[in-house]
Amino acid sequence: MTSATPGLPSPTTPSPQVDLDPLMPAATAAKAEDIGVRKANMAAAPMFLLAVLAGAFIALAAAFSTTVIAGAGDFLPFGIIKLIAGITFSLGLILVVLGGAELFTGNNLIAVAWASRHVTTTAVLRNWTIVWIGNLVGALATAVLIVVAGQYEFGGGVVGQTALDIADGKVALDPVRAFTLAILCNGLVCLAIWLTYSARTTIDKVVVIVPPVAAFVAMGFEHSVANMYFIPVAILIRLVAPESFWTDIGSSDEAYAALDVAGFVGNLAPVTLGNIVGGTILVGAVYWMAHLRDIR
Repeated sequence: MTSATPGLPSPTTPSPQVDLDPLMPAATAAKAEDIGVRKANMAAAPMFLLAVLAGAFIALAAAFSTTVIAGAGDFLPFGIIKLIAGITFSLGLILVVLGGAELFTGNNLIAVAWASRHVTTTAVLRNWTIVWIGNLVGALATAVLIVVAGQYEFGGGVVGQTALDIADGKVALDPVRAFTLAILCNGLVCLAIWLTYSARTTIDKVVVIVPPVAAFVAMGFEHSVANMYFIPVAILIRLVAPESFWTDIGSSDEAYAALDVAGFVGNLAPVTLGNIVGGTILVGAVYWMAHLRDIR
């Protein structure tokens, strides 16, 4: 007669079944509510540190995306370049989700817990403020490191030129257009986050993140945390790049005169507000009304 080893299951005991199917929509909404409560009640210090990480993750993804598409305009169609930029940029949200970081745009889904009256307005605003500031610190620190390292000079300066062109296009947006593009952006970002709530495995989470993120980048929507890197890194390049850089790209710093602090703030303010609307209303409020309102 075979005896079971102490501490181990008996050979005749069936292995527990692991459910790998995604959560159903109502269960996903309930999970989003619970996550919102935990995020809103997190202590300030870890919240800020995790937000700095998220800002750095998004900035690194932005730098990766910029590098990959640098010079591609010479031989690839516009849409393909934007698609490649989006796919590579999705690295940022993958790192945020799997690394447990705190991202302002994703945290707009705390509105689900607020709508169910599980967190107060003060707690929501506290989280958004701390996380927004932490994201900014992480993104700015990464921008400084990128410029100090001279990464923008790679490829004969084409990486830096691409960064300048991306930022120049962003600061050229009027506030209404920036606001509406930001609404659309965070609708897709929060949909990506929402889908990760339903996913049960790491692979599932990676797979569901890529398409929405690639879509918002390809369509030119505006993400506040990404812009915390894109615009400052271009401002720094304009300020510190040597004359040899401008010679290599056949341009001058005067050609990017709009890249300054005023241009940065003029973009970031409407984009932040638009992201809040897109995340809280287009995703959070709609799913709350569909799955949670009637049981409260």
